Amino acid sequence: MALPVVGLPARSLDITGEPPRFAINTAYVRALEAAGCVPVVIPLIQDEQRLRALYERLDGLVFPGGADVAPAHYGEQPIDNLNQVDGARDRTELILARWAASDDRPVLGICRGQQLLNVALGGTLYQDLLHQGITSVHHADDDGRARSAHIHPVRLDPGSKLAQLIDETTVEVNSLHHQAVKDVARTLKVTGRAPDGVIEAMESADHRFLVTVQWHPEEIADLPWVQRLFKAFARAAGA
Repeated sequence: MALPVVGLPARSLDITGEPPRFAINTAYVRALEAAGCVPVVIPLIQDEQRLRALYERLDGLVFPGGADVAPAHYGEQPIDNLNQVDGARDRTELILARWAASDDRPVLGICRGQQLLNVALGGTLYQDLLHQGITSVHHADDDGRARSAHIHPVRLDPGSKLAQLIDETTVEVNSLHHQAVKDVARTLKVTGRAPDGVIEAMESADHRFLVTVQWHPEEIADLPWVQRLFKAFARAAGA
């Protein structure tokens, strides 16, 4: 059986004294490899025709974590606690997300990826959970915590695709975000929340596989239930 080819959009990387680069955390690549996929890093291509040519060769897409989505994409002005944004990445990923949703191509959104997909499909975001008074729980990792540290539980809807795929209804997750979904896109439904009510998982009933999580499963990929998530995505992409 042919291995599914899965696209991973890169981020911009500017290092003083070095030429501009595109980058991706290796944890995503390793988790997808272990699940049986062939990961392909997608550069931030500005020419839409060339981006489409690359997209057409993919069996699925993983939208990874990273910089904040620019608030202009969901009709808001930036607040004081907005972090770095990456305009080229926003543009590339929003195009890819809308193509994938329209074509029913398997998609997994991780952290920023959940937020990006919600915006691409018409939803909005909280720009900073603490600053906007949404929660008193510190979901971000700017306190120096390990990326793999389990911070809080997530309760999943037992009837959701995600819960059924991983065979769990409550999971302990790492937490590396300061933003979260506010208004949920019409075609998505919430399937998991943290104890403080922050949306931690979503999916679409209208697609073969469109699942998003707010935590970083690639950083805890040694856990059996996380491996089941990546393997389920690989099966969908391979189909």
